[in-house]
Amino acid sequence: MGVTRQQVLVEVETVEAPEVGRVAAGTVGSKVFRGYDQHQTFLMPPSLLDWLPDDHLARVIDSLVEDTLDLSVIFASYDEERGYPPYDPRMMLKVLLYGYCTSVCSSRKLERACHHDVGFRFLAANQTPDHRSFARFRRRHLTAFEDLFVQVLQIAQRVGLVKLGRVALDGSKVRANASRRKAMSYERMGPRERQLQDEIDQLREQAAGLIAEAEAIDAAEDATFGDARGDELPAELVRRESRLATLRAAKQALEDEAAEAAAERERAKARRKARRQAEREATAADRSHDQVQAAGDAAEAAVAEDADVAASAAAAAAAAVPKPKAQRNFTDPDSRIMKTSDRAFHQCYNAQAVVDEASQIIVASYLSNQAADSPHLAGMLDLIRANLGRLPVQMLADAGYFSEDNVARCTHAGVDPLIATGRFKHSEPPVPAPRGPVPKHATVKQRMARKLRTKSGQAAYARRKAIVEPVFGQMHTRQGADQLLLRGLKGARGEHQLHVLCHNILKLFTAGVTIGPAPA
Repeated sequence: MGVTRQQVLVEVETVEAPEVGRVAAGTVGSKVFRGYDQHQTFLMPPSLLDWLPDDHLARVIDSLVEDTLDLSVIFASYDEERGYPPYDPRMMLKVLLYGYCTSVCSSRKLERACHHDVGFRFLAANQTPDHRSFARFRRRHLTAFEDLFVQVLQIAQRVGLVKLGRVALDGSKVRANASRRKAMSYERMGPRERQLQDEIDQLREQAAGLIAEAEAIDAAEDATFGDARGDELPAELVRRESRLATLRAAKQALEDEAAEAAAERERAKARRKARRQAEREATAADRSHDQVQAAGDAAEAAVAEDADVAASAAAAAAAAVPKPKAQRNFTDPDSRIMKTSDRAFHQCYNAQAVVDEASQIIVASYLSNQAADSPHLAGMLDLIRANLGRLPVQMLADAGYFSEDNVARCTHAGVDPLIATGRFKHSEPPVPAPRGPVPKHATVKQRMARKLRTKSGQAAYARRKAIVEPVFGQMHTRQGADQLLLRGLKGARGEHQLHVLCHNILKLFTAGVTIGPAPA
């Protein structure tokens, strides 16, 4: 059946198959192909705005930066009028956000993408900043990413993606940009320090002998040193001196950390003792629960100003000695050896995140070099309040966060805590809740375990792994957030905040949120 002119949807210019010595695979006889000419004037539309479809991620990021985010914190850092004009911060931020959303995090990869990737070329307006510009921009605005994270989080709250009904808290170990083989324990630092010092002394003696001989015989000096002055330190000596300085700095840092930890233990011990005493006295006086909590808080605050407590903390710090197995990394001294999900030990940081149940939006995040999770719960509550001005109704957390203080802090803040009291095997059936009233003298841990065994407690806590654990999986696989590039605690925190910011942007994009100008 023939095809009329009106039935043709798209007219294309046709050319006959070229006559070549060898017929290309898939061609048959005199098959007609579409026109193909690599020397035509335009390979792409002449306008950058026509390069991408309307629902592309790059367009969402472009609209977010241009119309919604307040970039005053970024522009405020450019207060120097002299010098060559830098790239527009809006363009640099767009490319950086799009790169971290698509797992292109390296500054050199960002530079290459601005040459080859249509999305990057659209955002960069065909400009091609070099990798040093991207690296400097990222390092310069590490603290600004936290402000942008809060702005995006408030957008998600405004469009209804954040409910703050039930949230889940969890931690994930992210790899630092450092090798565990570039670390040394405290017990090895002492012998190694003495060995390096002996080697340096020997090299100094050898260098002194050479210089004396060179000064005595000019001809020997010219033959030995050529154009050099003759009094330069040997390269081997310089290298050993720098290694010795690095080793001594790492050793001193371990000793300072041990002293601070010992002092903090003394202060915490005094605070706990004062709180228990104040709560016992308030309970004996038949005061209300809030009055008991207030009495404990007041007792802890008084400890901070107690001179005896300060003196005991100083004495403990002076007597503190680092543990023999305490390690310090020479590449990234702020990172720590931590056990990861593959049951191996690596140089890592501990990334904390509170995720809202409604759309898996991260409402609070923090990165530290402390492997334990429990000390971070109180700080995460404060971050939620600072970011959104309110607290969730219920918080779920695994056994790594359980402590009597954490349960008390959640309860006192009006948050219903569901924190596991122990670890159970997946094949182990849940223990049924005991019947009858709660014993009067039950501990906080026993009350929490009993609460988790109820049907409502089991159903609520079962949601924890479905809320927070997929978020870390998405960030690690889609954004490459399991490996940090920047070194040092400040750099690692800023880069992790950038990953979290991009995760929330992707959630807005997936939900189909139309991003426009912020309301006045």
